[in-house]
Amino acid sequence: MEHKALVSIALCTYNGEEFLREQLESIVNQTYSPIELIIVDDSSSDNTYEILVEFAANHSFIKLFQNLENIGYIKNFEKALNLCSGDFIALSDQDDIWDRTKIEKQVNKIGSNLLIYHDSEFIDQNGQSLNKKMSDIMNFYRGNEPEAFLFFNCISGHSVLMKKQLRDELLPFPDAYFHDWWMGYVATNLGSVDFMEECLVKYRQHQKADTNILKRKRENTTRNPESALVKYEQKILWMRSCLNYPKNKNPAFIQKLYSAFMNNQKEFISFGLAKLIYEDRKILFSINKKNAFSKLNFTLKELWGGKFRRLFSR
Repeated sequence: MEHKALVSIALCTYNGEEFLREQLESIVNQTYSPIELIIVDDSSSDNTYEILVEFAANHSFIKLFQNLENIGYIKNFEKALNLCSGDFIALSDQDDIWDRTKIEKQVNKIGSNLLIYHDSEFIDQNGQSLNKKMSDIMNFYRGNEPEAFLFFNCISGHSVLMKKQLRDELLPFPDAYFHDWWMGYVATNLGSVDFMEECLVKYRQHQKADTNILKRKRENTTRNPESALVKYEQKILWMRSCLNYPKNKNPAFIQKLYSAFMNNQKEFISFGLAKLIYEDRKILFSINKKNAFSKLNFTLKELWGGKFRRLFSR
């Protein structure tokens, strides 16, 4: 009998009772087997854990864990990944809906790549299509150039299937930016990534979601006058995380880019960073779907140095 690889699915939950059942049904009815579903609940205060216990009682491949106290999404996600034992690892949000063939198709397609991801369809909180796909917003990247992920990201965690050896290289996640962004950067340093054009997840957008990729108006939000400066400082932290990655494929380039950011921080106007971005715009903007004018505008914004940004954030 042919041996089939075990796929671990890492699902982190926290107060997700509203949409959780629908997501769990889509996972336990996957056409691929064998799978193990690793669920780590981060001390939910609603009925999330009771729903998980109910599903675990009916499906032996569910391994359920609960934190005694809330440790936050990133640490909880790291914990879930470390508990996975499969040859492949897939990531799951608590509020989406998977196509039943998602895992089967990704296992068949991953080939020699370390990671494969797919397109997703946006739905609203009632499960109705928003008539928009992830690929409408950004270009999908396939290849092995980590520079593509320095300024932009096209890999969403819910769409990922990775080989176990990539998991072992990812952790712990750096404090800067998002974990799925880090996945793309590390995977392309060590090997390659690929994508599938098929929408295999209905990606729910709602008020309580951690991400707001469509930038839809939300309740109880106020404009922070320092947000631009915060984003600038986060970008520097991200560049430092990339610089410190010990297996960089092109360390000279990331060192040059990071040095340009450091020089920019000390000045009112800095031409060095903008010049470097413009010179390498083909790879740095490969994920960005904006027109040439928007890309030029992005580059010109990097003329403003850290001193200028801090002055106008007061």
